[in-house]
Order: sequence, then C-alpha cells, then structure tokens
Amino acid sequence: MPSLAADLPSVLNGLRIVRTSRSTDKVSIGRRFQKLAAARPDAPFIKFLGTEISYGEANRRANRFAAVLKARGVTRGDTVGICMGNRTEVLLAILGAVKVGASVGLLNHHQRGEVLDHSQNILKSKLVLVGAECVEAVQSVPRENWIGELLAVSSEVDLPFRDFTARHRPDELADLTWLEDELATLGDDVGDVNPPEADETVGTETAYYIFTSGTTGLPKASTMSHYRWNRAMAGFGLSGVRLKKHDVLLSPLPMYHNNALTVALGCVLAAGACLAIEEHFSASRFWDQARAAGATAAIYIGEICRYLLNQEPGPGDRDHSIRVMTGNGLRPEIWDEFQQRFGVGRICEFYAASECNIAFVDAFNVPRTTGYCPMDFAIVDYDPETGEPRRGEDGRLRKVGKGEIGLLISGISDSQPFDGYTDAEATEKKIVRDAFSDGDAWFVSGDLMLDQGLKHASFVDRLGDTFRWKGENVATTEVEAAISARPEVDQAVVYGVAVPDADGKAGMAAIRLHDKSDFDGAALAEHLRDSLPSYAVPLFIRLSKELEHTSTYKSRKTELRAQAFDTSTFDDPLYVLSKEKGYVPFYDGAENDVVAGTV
Repeated sequence: MPSLAADLPSVLNGLRIVRTSRSTDKVSIGRRFQKLAAARPDAPFIKFLGTEISYGEANRRANRFAAVLKARGVTRGDTVGICMGNRTEVLLAILGAVKVGASVGLLNHHQRGEVLDHSQNILKSKLVLVGAECVEAVQSVPRENWIGELLAVSSEVDLPFRDFTARHRPDELADLTWLEDELATLGDDVGDVNPPEADETVGTETAYYIFTSGTTGLPKASTMSHYRWNRAMAGFGLSGVRLKKHDVLLSPLPMYHNNALTVALGCVLAAGACLAIEEHFSASRFWDQARAAGATAAIYIGEICRYLLNQEPGPGDRDHSIRVMTGNGLRPEIWDEFQQRFGVGRICEFYAASECNIAFVDAFNVPRTTGYCPMDFAIVDYDPETGEPRRGEDGRLRKVGKGEIGLLISGISDSQPFDGYTDAEATEKKIVRDAFSDGDAWFVSGDLMLDQGLKHASFVDRLGDTFRWKGENVATTEVEAAISARPEVDQAVVYGVAVPDADGKAGMAAIRLHDKSDFDGAALAEHLRDSLPSYAVPLFIRLSKELEHTSTYKSRKTELRAQAFDTSTFDDPLYVLSKEKGYVPFYDGAENDVVAGTV
C-alpha cells in the first residue's frame, strides 16, 4: 500500500486520460516518441544483444527510415507491412512508418504459404519491409502474389537464435532493393527534422494492424487506432505498471504480439524508460538476459511464468533487479510461488485482446486478479453450446452477479469505439445490439470472466472455435484444414483441452480415418509441423470411428472437451506428440510430460 500511495497521482492521471481523451485528439505514437526524444535525447531507448541506442539517435534513424518510405511513395493513410524478427530495426521501422502517417501491418513471421499470403493480402500494403532472416517465410509466398513493393532489411548484428550473420544478404532476396542501400544515399542531415505528419495525426487514424485468429480459421487483422494506443499507454503505463524514467523493461515477446507493441512499448513511452528486446523467449536464459540488460521490469504471458518455475532452482533466481512484471495469463495457483521464488515485488496482471475496446489492469495491487476496468463493460449470461449471449424472455441480456462467471461484453460508443477488423462482416459478427436498451451496441469478447465486484474481474476461459496456447490464439478450423489435407484423414475436429499446471488450452484433435487407412503418427506430425505454427500443432490425437454433430451440422465439441485425454471415458486409441518420433501411443502421465517438455 505505501508504494501505491506514492504512485497514486500516476494511477489517477492514467485513469483520467482513459476516461476523458477523445478520438479526435491529436495523439499518435510518433508524436509521443518525438516529444520524449526532444526532452531526453541522451536517455537509452532500445537495448538489443549488447547494443544500445538513445531516444535522440532512435528518433533520427526513424526519421531516415521515414524519408526512404516517403521517397518510395508511402503517404499518410497507406499501410507498410513488416515481416521481421525481433531486433532494433523492427522498432525503428514501426516508428518511421507511423511518423509519416502510415499504418503498420505486423505480419507473423512464423506463418507460411497460404496463411501468410492471406495475411499480406488483407493488408494491401504499399510497401513491405522483409527481414533477411525471414527469407523462408517470404519465399513461401510466390513473389507475384505479394501486394506492394518488397524492401529487404539486413541485420546490423548477428542473430544467434536464427544462426544468422550480421549484414548477410540471402541469394533468394538478391532481386530486392535493400533498405540500408537506400539509407546510404541520404544526406547526413536527413533525419534531423521530424516529418510533419506525426503532429498532424489524429486519434481516429490507424496506427497498426495486429493479426488475430478467428473462427474462420484464417487470421483476421484487428485495427489499433492511435487513440486506443494512447489510452492503453495511459491505462497500462501510467495506472498499472508505473515505470520510472530510469527503468529498463525486458520484452522477449515478438513485436507482432500486442503484449510487446501495445503494452511493453506503451509502458516504456509513458515514462520515457528503456525497452530491452530479445530475439525470443528462453526459460533457461531469461534471468541471464535480465541481468545483462539491467532490467528492472519485464513483460510475460502466463506460459512464461510457468516455464520459469519449471526450471531447476538456482542462485540466479533472485540475482536480478526486476521489481515489477506485467502480462496476462498468470494462473492464480502459481502467483504466490512465482513471486516468492523470484523475489518480484509486484505483479501487474491485465486482461486485453487485440480487437477488444476495453482492458482490465491490476492498478491497485490486488493479488490473483486481472484487475480493474474504468470503462463500460458487462459480464452476462451465455449459452455454453453456442458461446453467444443468452437473451431472456424480455429479449434483453442478463448480467451475472458478483462471484458468478459470464461472458464479457464491452460497450461501444463515441468515447469507447470498437475499431474492429479490416473485414466489415467479421466486425459486425462481434457486435450484439439492443442488449439492455434499444439502440445500444456491445462488443462480444468471447471470453469468460468471473465478476469480482467493484469493477474487478478475473479471466476464466475462452469460448468458441479459438483457444489460447503459449500466448497465441489457435483457430481450430485452420488446424482442422491442415489435418484434413492428409489423404488418410476423412474428418478432423480440433479443440482445446485443459492440461494440469498449464496456462491456456492444449490442442487436441479427434480424427476419423478413411476406411482401410492406417495411422502414421510420424508422418502426420511432420506434415503439421510443416503446415502450422509450432503453437498450433495438436499435442493429442484421438482416433474416432464416428464424430458427432449438432442439429446444424457443426461438430459437437462439448463432450470431446470434457473427456479430453481421460481414457477411462472412451475406448478410442489416443496418441501424444513427441519431439523425435511424432505421435506416439498415450501413456499414464503423458500430459505432465507434455507440459514439462520431456516427452
């Protein structure tokens, strides 16, 4: 409580901005960054693999990036796609793009082929910056399919996780123009003056697109306006995490993840602090990375905390300077153990989603909660079979009481707009109208929350065809399509199942084979690993003779989810994914080995 009392002005200021800011205000990521660069030019802004650049230098280099973009035809309102791994250049590219009034489209560099092609087609970018280290992803889409000019970007430093050498230019990208060549043609004074567009940008304009898996099975691009980003910066940064200007926040999450781009960057820019990024998350090296960066704060997803707890205790567990960690998905049952083992003074848990127009943040230091939301929301009764809000005899929705679980919905208004997706039809499907009164509109989150009272709530589960694993949303129809591509498969139903001591739901598939077909666990695993991101590959396969459907010919998943891998409830053969041999017969304790990563 003493720390909260000291930070109370920051908490209240953040809540004030969240409640009173308007979408027509001149607020933008570029404008916020430029102010900090002018005020604290020598303060560190980015740390990456032993390198460090200041706010002033980052602003100058971002301006030079912006000059190249403008020279190649990018104007205010255009989209600049980015397909790059975590490194300094990706942040500079994001800043450079928003500074000229463009929107940034963050492509998931783990995607391949049809899925990546679908994503880049949604963006319709004027130009796409592709990292040299992402050559495999880029080449998985036919060159003639790419929309917008491809501009290659090499790395200034070695990228050890990818075994990539600094300044290497893959032969496969030899036909492309390279960003550093374009930068070299600019005069030395280019970058000293900020582009005027950053000061002119208003909150309603799109800052960037984050891809989120939906019930269609292919990614949807959710829109993040500068207005929403500014409110997130206030809510997460000022009210929740409350960094100081000397702090260093460690982020091992990919920049295409909202936790990195909205929360981590927002918290840093709220305080004028420093962001230390890593190529990827490593449970065994996390605390070493924290020490090397001088980190005083860090961001997580729930899986990260559990992975850290699963490491053997060692002398480095408390040999660090991290005093606060923020993220979403930390399970209540490991909250206290995590804090005590690693000596983290404060956990700032939150709830947010790429497309959701509200957020919960633990601003008041309440343990084991997703926190407080000052915005308009309701937790309502729902139909477990359809996942839709349930209407009463009067045609209206019913709010659940304190201590009850319901479906989270959030009000849509001028002060709380729903930016939606690039697909208008997909946007409308997420809205429920006339919920409590004629003419009202509410965003349907698809998430179950426990109403804790006093505008606090805790996350319970995800509904519908999407479940969350390893911090990523997995669309079951995408996985079903990949499994069904195998010639021996007649039908596949994919769903998420709870695994002991794991955050989120592990992927499980019930498969019906064609008559006289044999199951090849190694071949199926190889196919799925080639076709899907690693987090989307099912961990369990159940071979079923028949798969039930509802009256509307939808796969009946409720019973399958409930049975999960409990072999006492069914006689079907069951398999578990192993690292070396693909899918192998399930055995007692296999679910625990999956969580521990030892199968």
